[in-house]
Amino acid sequence: MQMRETIFALSSGGLPAGVAIIRLSGPGVTDALAAMAGEVPPARRARLTDIRREDGALLDRGLILFFPAPHSFTGEDCGELHLHGGRAVVQAVLDLLGHRPDFRAAEAGEFTRRAFLNGKLDLTGAEALADLIAAETEAQHRFALASGDVRHQQLYAGWRRTLIRARAMIEAELDFADEEDVPGSVSGMAWREIEDLCSQMAKHADGYRDAEIIRDGFRVVILGAPNAGKSSLLNAMARRDIAIVTDEPGTTRDVLEAVLDIGGAKVIVTDTAGIRANPGRIEAMGMDRAMDRARDADLILLLEDADNPQPVAPPENARHIRVANKIDLLAGRLLPDGYDCAVSAASGEGLDALFSEIGTISGTSTRRAADLLPFRERHVRLIRAAIRHARRAADMNGLDLELRAEELRLAADALGRIAGTIDVEDLLDTIFSQFCIGK
Repeated sequence: MQMRETIFALSSGGLPAGVAIIRLSGPGVTDALAAMAGEVPPARRARLTDIRREDGALLDRGLILFFPAPHSFTGEDCGELHLHGGRAVVQAVLDLLGHRPDFRAAEAGEFTRRAFLNGKLDLTGAEALADLIAAETEAQHRFALASGDVRHQQLYAGWRRTLIRARAMIEAELDFADEEDVPGSVSGMAWREIEDLCSQMAKHADGYRDAEIIRDGFRVVILGAPNAGKSSLLNAMARRDIAIVTDEPGTTRDVLEAVLDIGGAKVIVTDTAGIRANPGRIEAMGMDRAMDRARDADLILLLEDADNPQPVAPPENARHIRVANKIDLLAGRLLPDGYDCAVSAASGEGLDALFSEIGTISGTSTRRAADLLPFRERHVRLIRAAIRHARRAADMNGLDLELRAEELRLAADALGRIAGTIDVEDLLDTIFSQFCIGK
């Protein structure tokens, strides 16, 4: 797809910096490079040169590169200017590019959007690239790389081919039933394959919960009675003061969060209001929020004061471990049985063991970072739609084959929308707006 406008943007992050990279893409790249550097360098070879205004005034001395279409990220002619990363230098070059005819600053994600429109990557590849840019932990990094692998594209395309082939067999029976080489039960051969396919798709979609944990974080909620040391534990785990700590019960009335990297996984630890009987009106609101967070948590730390334990019941069926706090106050007394971990938020004793326990539990999901998992809710929704239509077609015994073929078409179209091969124009603005400028 040939665009009329040439886009440009700073692609290397905040200024000032040691090096700043300005990226260009579009039909005017060669003219711009020739005008600014005197010539277009050989393809994919960096050249050190003066970068000047049209009146000859020197702006900087840096590297320029040229990537001719179609062998570039966007599929168009692309160029890069590697400059000294001062604000004045970069702004002068951006201003010069902005005054060229049919040149404009790129919008967020526009380089990647052009790559998609030119067939350089599909929507799953674009979404995986966004995850790679946003990755904060090693697990997220590995997951984004795995998500961008062609395996996703091949998997969904293979499922779609199976549905299209089954539909073709049905339509062959409809259109050529009087032909000798088209047996009357040809469509019956397809239904067993459709049932197997639905099972494969359902198993794949069920993996989204692990993908969600890897991408968005493993949620840990600290739950306990007032003065159990929940806020102190949050501060100790985060190694900074996040929550206010006092001896007065009910100090914490809202949820507070800290994002940690535990064993290469993103873990979100939440401090909550203390749970007790007969709270005040505002404190009760905080307790309600605490229980709501606990119900949505991947793991609950049931925290108790080892010197004065006041157990709190977790939500039904919630995964939890019992943690004793303030073990420094036991003064030689034995800790009662039944605790999974024992810590002192004040001294830091036992924190390493607690981190190890959380890492072991969260690792059930994060160990799948390199697996083939659906990594967007959009994918899961479309896969489940495909399953619904395919199973409806398989269950329509005795009904017209035309109706069953139409259900298979809807199933195949749902899978096609995952990769962007069918009817996704309404999604493009949403997907590519998540990218940074210059990507």
